[in-house]
Amino acid sequence: MRIDVPDGQHPIEYVWGDMVPGIGPAAANFSLAVYAHTTLGLREFEAARLRVAQINGCMFCLDWRTERDGRKVEEEFADAVAEWRTTDRFDERTRLAAEYAERYVLDHHGLDDEFWGRMGAHYSQVEVVELTMSIGSWLAFGRLNRVLGLDGVCVLPGH
Repeated sequence: MRIDVPDGQHPIEYVWGDMVPGIGPAAANFSLAVYAHTTLGLREFEAARLRVAQINGCMFCLDWRTERDGRKVEEEFADAVAEWRTTDRFDERTRLAAEYAERYVLDHHGLDDEFWGRMGAHYSQVEVVELTMSIGSWLAFGRLNRVLGLDGVCVLPGH
């Protein structure tokens, strides 16, 4: 299904705001908070975000690169994320972020003690919660934009 956006309306503002004013702005604030308040390193943040985008197929999310202090991940980073199991470009935290994102999206029931042992060796519990909330945001809102056909016009406020 695609959403019919009235002429003259910005698709994102219309769907995320006008259509559901009690939910959309709160969802947008959560989505923005993931970027504004993260404590995660840029590479693990982007590895998880891009892996979710690759699975969701959100065109905007696939093209987007998070910038932090004037830095972005290298151009080939997305290809390495797709090959997270075998790439030699990642440290263990970055590889685990991509793995966690994939498993969270595709098989959250399969997150076993072995996986959590590896996560606990490289991430604090606070970082795991932050990463989980971030992945949840990307899964929900990237998929929403893709399913409703908004991903071709999606622009984060302020960008």
